[in-house]
Amino acid sequence: MTSLFDLLATLNPWWTGKEFETGKPRHSYFSKIQRYLETDEILVLSGVRRSGKTTLLFQTIKYLIERKHIPPRNILFVNCDEPEISSLENPLIKVVDTYRKEIPSKGTLYLVFDEIQGIPGWERTIKSLYDRKNYRILISGSSSYLLDSQLATLLSGRFFSIPVFPLDFREYLSFRGIELIEDPVGLTARKYEILTHLKRYLREGGFPIVVLQEDERTKDDYLKAYYDSIVYRDIIRVNEIRNQKALSGLLHYLFTNITAPYSYRRLKDLLGIDINAVQDYIHFAEMAKVLFEVPHFAYSLKAQKRPNRKIYCIDNGLRNAVSFRFSEDEGKLAENQVFVELLRSGATPFYWKKKKEVDFVVKSRDNLLTAINVSYTDTIPAREREGLQEFAAEFDDKVGEMIILTKDTEQISDDISLIPLWKWLLMEK
Repeated sequence: MTSLFDLLATLNPWWTGKEFETGKPRHSYFSKIQRYLETDEILVLSGVRRSGKTTLLFQTIKYLIERKHIPPRNILFVNCDEPEISSLENPLIKVVDTYRKEIPSKGTLYLVFDEIQGIPGWERTIKSLYDRKNYRILISGSSSYLLDSQLATLLSGRFFSIPVFPLDFREYLSFRGIELIEDPVGLTARKYEILTHLKRYLREGGFPIVVLQEDERTKDDYLKAYYDSIVYRDIIRVNEIRNQKALSGLLHYLFTNITAPYSYRRLKDLLGIDINAVQDYIHFAEMAKVLFEVPHFAYSLKAQKRPNRKIYCIDNGLRNAVSFRFSEDEGKLAENQVFVELLRSGATPFYWKKKKEVDFVVKSRDNLLTAINVSYTDTIPAREREGLQEFAAEFDDKVGEMIILTKDTEQISDDISLIPLWKWLLMEK
C-alpha cells in the first residue's frame, strides 16, 4: 500500500530534481500571478475543470524555483482530487504535517492545493495555515463555490482571485503556432489565414489539451470525457443529485439551445421536471462554470427578472461534443464566443428586447452602456441595426457605443461600428 508520503513525493518531482511538464505559457495569466506572488496574500485560481489551472500552478512552481530561487523542498503541491488524499480525515492538516515531518526545510513554505473544493471544511484550514504567517498559499478550484463560500467571509481582503478560462482566440492561435505582431497592416495581410483558424476555433473551442490534438476523433473523446467529469464531480457529487436523468435531459437541452431565450415554466413543461429542480440544476451548472444565464437588461432588479433569460456555454467545443445538432450553428457559436469574451473581460452581460433585440448590453468603466449585436455574416439583416437604434432611443444619453460584430465587414455608419469578429476577439478589452 502506498504511504501518504510516497504519494506526495510522486506529486512533487522537484524535491528530487526531476523534470516536470509545465506546458505552454499563457502570459496574460502568468503576469498577474507574478504580481500577486509579491504580496503575502492567498492566490486563488478559479475556473472550469480542464481550463489550465493545474498547468499554471506548475508554471508558478517552476518560476519560484528557477527565478525566485526558492528551495524545491520548500514547495508542496497537493492534488486534492486524489482519492488517497480526499478520503483522509482532516486531509489538508494531515498532508502538511506529513510534509513537515518528512521534508527538512527552512524559511517560508509554499503550499499549493489544486482542486481544493472537494475537501470538507477547507476554508477554515486554509485560514488557520494563513494565520501562522510562515506559509504562502496558492489554491485552485473548479467551482464558483470556491469563492461563494466561507473563504470570502473568513479571509476578506486577504486573497487575490484570478478567473481562468479556456484559451482566448489569441492564445488559440499561439497554441496552433501562429504568433501575431501588433501591426494592423500585418494582421490584415494574414486575414484569410486568421479566418480559417477562427472557423476551427468556433468549432473545437479552447480547452488547451484539446487544441493540441491533431486527430479530430481524439478531440471529441477528450471533450466528452471533460463533460462527464464536470457533470459528475462538480454538479452531481457536490450537490448530491438523485434524479440524474432529469439533470442530463435539461443540460442537453440547454447545451443544444445556447443563445436562445427560455423560461423556467417552459422548461418544466418541455422536460417534465419540477420548476424548482429546473432552477436548481441551472444554478448548479453555473456554479460548475459550464452554463451561464443572461438576464434581460433593466435598471430595476425586479424588471430584470420578469422576461425570459438566455443561456450560454463556457466553451463551444464542449457544447458541440454533447449537444444535438443538425447544422454547423456558426451564428450561435459566434454569439456564444462573444459572451465568453465579455465574461473573460470582467463584464456582466445582459440582453435586451422590445420590438427588436440587442444580443448583449454591458456597462463600461464610465457607466455608459455598450450595445452589441452579433451577425456572423457579411449581409447584415436590417433587424441588427434596428435593434441597436431602438435601444439607443430608449436609453438615449446612457449609450456610449453600438457595435455589430460581422464576419468580415468593417465600417462606421449612423453611430454603429461594424467590426469583424476576428478583429474584435484580438483587441485589448
